Amino acid sequence: MNQELVTNFPVTDRVKEALAVSLRGCEELIPQDEWLKKLARSEATGIPLRIKLGLDPTAPDIHVGHTVVLNKMRQLQDLGHTVIFLIGDFTSLIGDPSGRNTTRPPLTPEQIKVNAETYRAQADKILDPAKTELRYNSEWSEPLGATGMIQLASRYTVARMMERNDFHDRFKAGTPISVHEFLYPLMQGYDSVALKSDLELGGTDQKFNLLMGRHLQAEYGQEPQCILTMPLLEGLDGVEKMSKSKNNYIGISEDANTMFAKVLSISDVLMWKWFTLLSFKSEADIAALKKEVEGGRNPKDAKVMLAKEITARFHSAAAADVAEQDFINRSKGGVPDEIPEMALSGAPLGIAALLKMAGLAASTGEGNRLIDGGGVRVDSSVVSDKALKLGAGSYVVQVGKRKFARVTLA
Repeated sequence: MNQELVTNFPVTDRVKEALAVSLRGCEELIPQDEWLKKLARSEATGIPLRIKLGLDPTAPDIHVGHTVVLNKMRQLQDLGHTVIFLIGDFTSLIGDPSGRNTTRPPLTPEQIKVNAETYRAQADKILDPAKTELRYNSEWSEPLGATGMIQLASRYTVARMMERNDFHDRFKAGTPISVHEFLYPLMQGYDSVALKSDLELGGTDQKFNLLMGRHLQAEYGQEPQCILTMPLLEGLDGVEKMSKSKNNYIGISEDANTMFAKVLSISDVLMWKWFTLLSFKSEADIAALKKEVEGGRNPKDAKVMLAKEITARFHSAAAADVAEQDFINRSKGGVPDEIPEMALSGAPLGIAALLKMAGLAASTGEGNRLIDGGGVRVDSSVVSDKALKLGAGSYVVQVGKRKFARVTLA
């Protein structure tokens, strides 16, 4: 029998404000009325709610798209609630099938350990580390053993599992589904039981797994968690979700100058969604800024604010200022203060070969294509002749807007 949610607590202005913070930018809050009651109880009793976010360490770093849910965690953390940053070291051994049309290969324990070591350091750039509960789901998953796993599996039916879109579509298409993939949503749901979570966050692609947590908590006699899904963030192209494989991402470990320039490269339309999901400015401040832009203010001013905020969060305010000035210098055709320096031999050297040797082009063929496109400069002058050869001396070589090298040729 699951615990009943006590409802006789007043919905104060602070509770309404907490609900508004919860809803900002979110896709779904299920069930919203239950979450309101939980917030009211917490306000009245002074007992913080337990808010869970689980991430599988499937890659060694996190990009800005991943921080959408981390930002929401920080907003709720600032309201005084307990946030639990859960590293799925056990579930990574299974492999999350969410949104997949093929079986996701599980990671090795060695890969998981290496990746997990970087996750906390990166999450600490957003969450308050002193108020964050760090957990690993191997703590309770490994002790389950075979008997516990069988008992857990008995809590859910195959028919319900096959309602999941990716499983349903793969089965209909005749694409193999491994039995171990059914264990993933069960284990993620069991995490909520072990942590007694009140709210679980995730992307829209995680909805099935999050609902599994509600189901299993009820099965184990707990008050079911609410779930909050956040939209997937479109990447730099403004079309596909941010992904390293699509090369439309900003890694939160990238250098400040690159991060700043990448934010400025997004479209004016996408900028407002990024403000909602990535900025810590109030919704009122964002709305006022948007009204100014609609009234004639240059949208680039707003984009610079966003770029500086994001860059400062992962580096520092000083680094963001330097990155802004670096971008201004490059836009004016100026040279950044710090660029790679290298010495090359072989003068006179063809420009395409020099681009390759300096690491500014992957090959001489790519170098020639860059020259054809007008994207190569030597000492601020556009190179138009692919047959150009540079003699002994020092040159500032530029490719595009962001690649520079100071080359001394002998």
